[in-house]
Amino acid sequence: MRARRRRFAGRLAGLAALALAGTAQAAAFKAVLLLPADDPRLERSRVERAYLGHPVGPASGAVAAALAEARMELDAAGASLAVETVEVGDAAQARAAAQRAEKAGAVALLTDLPADQTLAVADAVKLPVLNLGASSDRLRQQDCRARLYHVAPSERMRADALAQTLVARKWSQVLLLTGPSAADAERAAVVQAALKRYGLKVTATRPYKLSGDPRERDLANPLLLTQGSHDVVWVVDTDGEFARTLPYRTATPRPVVGDAGLVALAWHAQFERFGAPQVSRRIARKLERPMVAADWTAWLGGKALAAAVVAAPKGPAAAVQRALAAGEVDGSQGVAMSFRPWDGQLRQPLLLSDGQGVIGSAPVDGVLHPKNSLDTLGADAPEKLCKARG
Repeated sequence: MRARRRRFAGRLAGLAALALAGTAQAAAFKAVLLLPADDPRLERSRVERAYLGHPVGPASGAVAAALAEARMELDAAGASLAVETVEVGDAAQARAAAQRAEKAGAVALLTDLPADQTLAVADAVKLPVLNLGASSDRLRQQDCRARLYHVAPSERMRADALAQTLVARKWSQVLLLTGPSAADAERAAVVQAALKRYGLKVTATRPYKLSGDPRERDLANPLLLTQGSHDVVWVVDTDGEFARTLPYRTATPRPVVGDAGLVALAWHAQFERFGAPQVSRRIARKLERPMVAADWTAWLGGKALAAAVVAAPKGPAAAVQRALAAGEVDGSQGVAMSFRPWDGQLRQPLLLSDGQGVIGSAPVDGVLHPKNSLDTLGADAPEKLCKARG
């Protein structure tokens, strides 16, 4: 009996040693998430208004949720992945934090920063950088970088999604209202490119301005701004304050699209297909609030990085980075998503929402493409302006 016990104890010890050896051999990968310090997008009054398409919380929670969901796959592959969150105040701090992360052995960086800070990070390191929040098309075009990947949809993708919808509805005459900021002007140019791409006509382009000056009151008067003949009003309002007051206040009964009314989003909590309700519930439990589009991009960025580690669990870091660039990720929208080689943008459908639910999705049925219908959203390969990618 004692001999049998000794043999049994020896077997347990052997199994424990094997387990410890396996743990010791597991590759431990790490990444860094860079976020803005004192993020103005998360100022209390903005969050309370919950503008469509705007973030209402930091990206770190959704990234952490993605890693928690991937833990079983990572364990099975014999690897681990940890993401550290670092807040930065400007481009110089972002650059320094990126360089520290690279020296510390990070396999990749994730960013939810303004465009200029995102570029500073991408220029500072030789690591892949996953952009979770900056939507500017210049990051995908003339200011692109070879190792910069975009999980967030571009402004052109969102504009193309709405333009396809207008074509499908036969709303061909568009009144364009544009805000006073430089970002509004940049985004309005993108909208006009999308309208031209799909053969829609701009009947008029009118500026609006929110002002406390009584002499400028008419510049924010929807009844005056929306006079004339048109099928739809497209409002460009990066701030969101004017746009949210526009629906149902137009001079004639016309739909509003753009930054209010019907909006193209990466995600909406009321999307009910392809396992989306389960995703929304999981993230809502983690964040203790409803999931919004910015949470989905952060969650998908963490998921894409975890999938790359699972694909190359023994490393080296270069193998993980190749897997990230070439892999596919499931975003619970019914299609496999991958990064476009010509601009680093993640191919993805977009959801059309009025804020209460999901009205439809894009690419719209009937919009065709020689290879992948998702490439009808955003700059296609023949339109490439990115010289940093082959």
